[in-house]
Amino acid sequence: MAKSWQHYSAQDASSSPTGGRSREWEGPSRWTEYLGPDMSSPVSSRSSRNASFDGKVQGYGGSHKGLNMQWVVQLIEVADGLMAKMYRLNQILDYPDPVGHMYSEAFWKSGVFPNHPRICLLLSKKFPEHFSKLQLERVDKPSLDALHDSAEVHLQSLEPWVQLLLDLMAFREQALRLILDLSSTVITLLPHQNSLILHAFMDLFCSFVRVNLFSEKMPRKMMLQMYNLLHAMSRNDRDFDYYHRLVQFIDSYDPPLKGLQEDLNFVSPRIGEVLEAVGPIIFLSTDTRKLRNEGFLSPYHPRYPDILTNSAHPMRAQDLANVTSYREWVLLGYLVCPDELLRVTSIDIALVVLKENLVLSLFRDEYILLHEDYQLYVLPRILESKKMAKSGRTKQKEADLEYSVAKQVEKMISEVHEQAILSCDVIHRERRILLKQEIGRMVLFFTDQPSLLAPNIQMVFSALALAQNEVIWYFQHVGVASSKSKTTRTVAVDIDPNDPTIGFLLDGMDRLCCLVRKYIAAIRGYALSYLSSCAGRIRFLLGTAGMVALDLDATLKGLFQRIVQHLENIPKPQGENISAITCDLSDFRKDWLSILMIVTSSRSSINIRHLEKATVSTGKEGLLSEGNAAYNWSRCVDELESQLSKHGSLKKLYFYHQHLTAVFRNTMFGPEGRPQHCCAWLGVASSFPECASPIVPEEVTKIGRDAVLYVESLIESIMGGLEGLINILDSEGGFGALEIQLLPEQAAFYLNNASRVSVPSAKSPKVAAGFPLPGHESYPENNNSIKMLEAAMQRLTNLCSVLNDMEPICVLNHVFVLREYMRECILGNFKRRLLAALKTDNDLQRPSTLESMIRRHMSIVHLAEQHISMDLTQGIREVLLSEAFTGPVTSLHLFDKPAEQLAGTATEVVCNWYMENIVKDISGAGILFTPIHKCFKSTRPVGGYFAESVTDLRELQAFVRLFGCYGVDRLDRMMKDHTAALLNCIDTSLRSNREVLEAIAGSMHSGDRIEREACLKQIVDLDTLIGFCIEAGQALAFDNLLAEAAGAILEEGAPLIHSLLAGVVKHIPQGIPEKKEIRRMKGVANSVGVVVDHDSEWVRSILEEVGGANDDSWSLLPYLFAIFITSNIWNTTGFNVETGGFNNNIHCLARCISAVIAGREYVKLQREHQQRQSFSNSRDSETLDSEIQSRVSAEASIKSAMQVFVKFAAGVVLDSWNEATRSHLVAKLIFLDQLSEISPFLPRTSLEPYVPYAILRSIYSQYYSNSPSIPFALLSASPHHSPAISLTHASPVSRQPRGDSTPQNSAYDSGYFRGSSSLSQEHLYETESGNLKSDNKHRNVRRSGPLDYSSSRKVKYVEGSTSGNTGPSPLPRFAVSRSGPISYK
Repeated sequence: MAKSWQHYSAQDASSSPTGGRSREWEGPSRWTEYLGPDMSSPVSSRSSRNASFDGKVQGYGGSHKGLNMQWVVQLIEVADGLMAKMYRLNQILDYPDPVGHMYSEAFWKSGVFPNHPRICLLLSKKFPEHFSKLQLERVDKPSLDALHDSAEVHLQSLEPWVQLLLDLMAFREQALRLILDLSSTVITLLPHQNSLILHAFMDLFCSFVRVNLFSEKMPRKMMLQMYNLLHAMSRNDRDFDYYHRLVQFIDSYDPPLKGLQEDLNFVSPRIGEVLEAVGPIIFLSTDTRKLRNEGFLSPYHPRYPDILTNSAHPMRAQDLANVTSYREWVLLGYLVCPDELLRVTSIDIALVVLKENLVLSLFRDEYILLHEDYQLYVLPRILESKKMAKSGRTKQKEADLEYSVAKQVEKMISEVHEQAILSCDVIHRERRILLKQEIGRMVLFFTDQPSLLAPNIQMVFSALALAQNEVIWYFQHVGVASSKSKTTRTVAVDIDPNDPTIGFLLDGMDRLCCLVRKYIAAIRGYALSYLSSCAGRIRFLLGTAGMVALDLDATLKGLFQRIVQHLENIPKPQGENISAITCDLSDFRKDWLSILMIVTSSRSSINIRHLEKATVSTGKEGLLSEGNAAYNWSRCVDELESQLSKHGSLKKLYFYHQHLTAVFRNTMFGPEGRPQHCCAWLGVASSFPECASPIVPEEVTKIGRDAVLYVESLIESIMGGLEGLINILDSEGGFGALEIQLLPEQAAFYLNNASRVSVPSAKSPKVAAGFPLPGHESYPENNNSIKMLEAAMQRLTNLCSVLNDMEPICVLNHVFVLREYMRECILGNFKRRLLAALKTDNDLQRPSTLESMIRRHMSIVHLAEQHISMDLTQGIREVLLSEAFTGPVTSLHLFDKPAEQLAGTATEVVCNWYMENIVKDISGAGILFTPIHKCFKSTRPVGGYFAESVTDLRELQAFVRLFGCYGVDRLDRMMKDHTAALLNCIDTSLRSNREVLEAIAGSMHSGDRIEREACLKQIVDLDTLIGFCIEAGQALAFDNLLAEAAGAILEEGAPLIHSLLAGVVKHIPQGIPEKKEIRRMKGVANSVGVVVDHDSEWVRSILEEVGGANDDSWSLLPYLFAIFITSNIWNTTGFNVETGGFNNNIHCLARCISAVIAGREYVKLQREHQQRQSFSNSRDSETLDSEIQSRVSAEASIKSAMQVFVKFAAGVVLDSWNEATRSHLVAKLIFLDQLSEISPFLPRTSLEPYVPYAILRSIYSQYYSNSPSIPFALLSASPHHSPAISLTHASPVSRQPRGDSTPQNSAYDSGYFRGSSSLSQEHLYETESGNLKSDNKHRNVRRSGPLDYSSSRKVKYVEGSTSGNTGPSPLPRFAVSRSGPISYK
């Protein structure tokens, strides 16, 4: 409260009203709360608007005039405080409408008024009647009773706001007295003679009008009436002491304009003089052509550009800085002093200003509708004057003139509203365009010629002030709806929300302010030099004959002498560092203001006219002109920042920050938007906290929070635009259109289509296939798309450069560094694009396509990186690393596997897809592994592609390049986990069927077929177990492909590491158990495909990790695998010569059997050795011998187990052969042959005793001689072929193999044997020495196949073939075959 409430309380009936009034209502001491510590002491203003009047009292404290000027400054500050309080009250009450008695639900819940609407509204509507006459108990008796019960509580909630009413009443009395005093005592208030005191007077006048206009938006009547009711309830029916005075005050200002017109009638003539005097400057500011053509805002002469100093209109250019204030004076002046419109020159002045405004700003974003109030309160006064003139109360000539003028004013007020609605935006848009051009030139000029900035600083202030006004006007009028008086309908003002000039003005103002701050030392130096020279001129003028004849009194003479001393004592800037000079000229300004107060007072014997006449005869500037100029330049020495803030601050935009954000989003990335403008849009927020009033402490927090949210919102928009530019370039219509490459299928389609056309159309960039050809962007019709790309690239690089160079944005204690936001935006967008590109509309994106998209995106990032002083490439690597590996960072440095290792999102998505759709085939797409092509194929698309499109080596290599070793490890780990589960199923089956398997093993050894068949019937779910083993074989095959792809990438990227691994593996000690380091080395080598036996090593590592194969039942594993031959799965098994595998993936079973048997034997021997070692104390030499023996014995055990399996599997096959089941024989024999090729521990000699190769040769010969291009299977008997192997039947047709498969080297497709008894030259096992001699570089390549077929050999097709397709000649197909008949020499 301005004073504690006891000063106004009615409890002390003995207090003297007169004494109370003299204590509370007189003098500035009442306003301590509103003024704060700085203003309550007699002196300086906190308001930059009034900073020129600081400390007037100290200069002339003894005079009545001086006291009045102190009150002027303080009452202006008090007015701001009062309006801040009213603004806060309106916020709390949810902006009520007291005139229309419209109150929202939030109004009653705010806690200010009692929540009893009926009583409150009645008291308000019946104002000024006393509550005792309203019979409230009849209106709402329960509410009245409730008010009685809680009167004290409600009284306290209303108390501070009733105090605000008292403050408004006190302010009215003091301000009116002061305005009257100044109006009656100041000799002249013309801008060119007494501008300093004029501005103080008019600022007080405008503040007084605004406060009272704003008070209408506050529920004054309800507040006073309700408070008096509550006061009476709690004080024995006694009215509040100031109740009747407040009733009179509110009633006289209801509506406020009526009271203002009456109260200010006595100063109306002085206001009219002032408004006529500022008219020429207002006319000039509206004439954009004159401003441009005559160079009022140009630092160089408009007609003589070589003259770099524009001295054509120095004073007018300076006055333009105040034109915003002049317009406000006109709008408010004629509104409260309507009689002044009857001056002849006033019509044009009012018309110009009214035509370009629709609202009159009161405080912050509060306003009144200008034209409605003019029609309601000004027009009746004009009509009254017109009526009086017509009645002839004055002389006829004067009456005619007055009548004519009143008629013109009436017409102007009636028509200007319609004109304003139509033309105000056009007028201001033209002005914004002018300022955009002039400020743009000004920035370029002063950047190039900074030495000319100081002489033209006043012009810079004028440009800033005009731009400031235009920007604020634009946002004040966004969303304003004005009602037409004639039709009483509301019309929305058409303000273009996409106007790009706002961005240009903000940017120009920001750059001008930066230039001023940059060269502030030069401006100070120039000002100091001017003041030094001014001292001599003032001393000369004081010594002229005219001044001597004036016989100044001692006070004035002393003040003039002090002025000269101040100026002469100014430090000289020559040879010194100007920025280090500290010079406080506030005393000089105080003394000059003291002189002005004396010489402009009618009570002084020496006034302003005497001084002008005494000094103007010298032919130079008069004494007052020199002093006023020195006053203005002195502020450029020690108050330059406050002047810059006054003219260039846009803090008021805080109250329109939502519109600000919307316009920014509409214009920033539009066709006229400029990336460099974002600095200015963001920089505006730094001044937002200055809007907070110290009278309302909670505003600081709220405004600060809103400013931070505004900056964050803009940054989000900027980063969204940055992402948009990157994504435009990264789209298929962007850089993607420049990288078009035809897939092989598309190229083949195009060639086929072109061959059918008789006349090739080389002119068209498109073909019938519907896809564009490479180079289509070079055609003229595609110029626009290329220009769009160039524009996007230009805007992207500009935006990156601007954001990189932008200074940090400081809002309170928040600092926003745009470079960091930009880095996070680019990397975050890259991550999102990566995750989005993983999946297409149908399913997983092909890794090669994904790799090309990422490379394209990285090229755009590198383009941006050239304009950013930070390493984005490192950030991209971090993103890729985080998407490939997201476990603890310390896990990247540990050799042991962490307890819980999480995979990156991207890796998880891709690996899960491969596991679900390829390894597990949960969609049932018929996934088949094709050994010949080294990929998986499917009978129908898996998602959007066939399986071969995402599983061949090229695609897997792309996967490795994308996700590196962590992606490979993750996929490998997932397959190991899956395979471990499958191996656990084998373990479960072995344990549950142990007794049966032992019986089967015994029957096999004894040759008891009947017992064996009886035992086989006791084994359940055999087909399910075979399915699990096939799935494990698929995982083995896929991991083998993955290792081969990883090895190829490692050899390409780090050939030395690859060769090192390959060399080390060959010389690693082959002992069992292996040391931890050796196991780790072999594991790494196995993951890149340089280990010979990948499958067995892989299964071995799985069994070691899970502790599998530790039961004795695993010794029966060969017998379990042998009985797989008896399964019904063979009934539908057929061999496909084009894939080198079976139609139901049974060939993967061979890979599983080989790997599991070998892995189990290694694990078994390792555990046995560990058990022996724990009880042994032998020496190192014995340990080394035992390790060598263990390795040999392990391989011997594997060979033995494999031979057991082959012996009994072949026995089961041949024993079960009969006429009914012989159709299944061929697949089983080929299966055993493939097992011998896959396993390094099953040489062909081991299979020969059970399945002679002559039979296999005949089978292969049958396949390859009948159909080289059609998949074939031997499923049923046919009498057209030989009795021994007349088993052929056309197999179901499957998908043709990919045409881009890589042919295998014919050296590896040669026959396995040179003779019937010869052994493999690449795999020789010598039983005498026990050594294994091998060159295992290509162990997994088939050793059988066609060798030497004549080119004249004819191709025979089998009868009943289901395919009529024709394929290539047999020779190429045989050249890539990996199985077939052997050519004997």
